[in-house]
Amino acid sequence: MGKVLMVLSDGLRNDVAEQSMGYLEHLVESKQASRYTVVAELPTLSRPLYETLHTGVTVSEHGVTHNRMVRRSRMPNVFEQAVKNGRTTAAAAYYWFSELYIRAPYDYVADREVDDPSQWIQHGRFYTEDAIPDREVFAAGASLAYRYQPDYLLVHPMGMDYAGTTHGSDSAEYRNNAIFQDMILADLIPRWREMGYTVLVTADHGITNDRMHGGKDPGNRHVPLYLVGASGKGKGVVASQVYQLQIAPTLCRLLGVPVPLTMKRAPIR
Repeated sequence: MGKVLMVLSDGLRNDVAEQSMGYLEHLVESKQASRYTVVAELPTLSRPLYETLHTGVTVSEHGVTHNRMVRRSRMPNVFEQAVKNGRTTAAAAYYWFSELYIRAPYDYVADREVDDPSQWIQHGRFYTEDAIPDREVFAAGASLAYRYQPDYLLVHPMGMDYAGTTHGSDSAEYRNNAIFQDMILADLIPRWREMGYTVLVTADHGITNDRMHGGKDPGNRHVPLYLVGASGKGKGVVASQVYQLQIAPTLCRLLGVPVPLTMKRAPIR
């Protein structure tokens, strides 16, 4: 059984990650990590894809079809599978994750900090402002890893999405935010590897220069996946594309928990 940490960089385009995230690309070049291009599901909207990433099913199957749909997940999901099989979970994430995997609607006082072993997300630190500094979200996630050493930890910064929807994907602000996130990861990934974590860095969707997302433009749909094993061994750049539906079963496999029958795509190998 392994420990897994997924960084979900909201709104991070595949090509901008490749061009701007020098530390992650160094790990790929030196074959300390594997890099995949992921084809995101449609629509390329955040809440539907949060659910897809953790259930491994399409939007029409899980039913969370748009960002304004406020309800709990109704499908077997990674958090639930981990807890049911004796693993511990945590998340430093946007409050929509609380609504999907703890309770809905979100109460900004009662639900901001959660430490409850009966919940799918047992240790949660949630935020409501899109413009929250990425450093604070990464720090909250790193603190959860240090304090509780959860078996599955989600760290979900919104800085790329905020920069993209404010300035567009071809802006200095968007590209520089990718560099800034990469610098934070250059500090944290070595620490997380020492703690025994396999680290995945991916995104829900990308963004285009019109400052929107939702459709099938490659800028919206192609996102990166960096897979950094605790062993420090990787495959470098993997040419074949993978699909977002493969992320959830991959997380289950890495955690050593059963893959639900609803997750029909094969894990990434």
